[in-house]
Amino acid sequence: MPFIRHVQKVFERMAFTKNDEAVSPVIGVILMVAITVILAAVIAAFVFGMAGNIQSTKVVSMTATKNATGWVTVTNMGGNDVATLQVVTISVGGAAAEEGPITLGNTTSVEGSTSAQRVLVIGRFTDGSQQILLDKTL
Repeated sequence: MPFIRHVQKVFERMAFTKNDEAVSPVIGVILMVAITVILAAVIAAFVFGMAGNIQSTKVVSMTATKNATGWVTVTNMGGNDVATLQVVTISVGGAAAEEGPITLGNTTSVEGSTSAQRVLVIGRFTDGSQQILLDKTL
């Protein structure tokens, strides 16, 4: 029976001791592989030009107010890219109401209704890009 007693002691020792010798190298290798894959993806994105097609946002400020009779007045308040603004499309209540340039400081009025309506102002610039300049419910 001493052999069974010895086996029991060995199992008890194995149950309460942890062998952590190989944990750190395995985690280190996994982290190094992950860093290498991420770095390769970032470099590939720049080499193949995948990050080069991002357009910059234009800075033009527009405000809109509505009077008691329902007329909506849109004012060009300026901005860094106001000189490149070619055409402004104003949509009141879903229908395009006016198209044309609004120069710095000028206003244009569009007929609307006295109920709440969505006013959407879209600008087209000299480089051919379009951008929403104002999206407001009045």
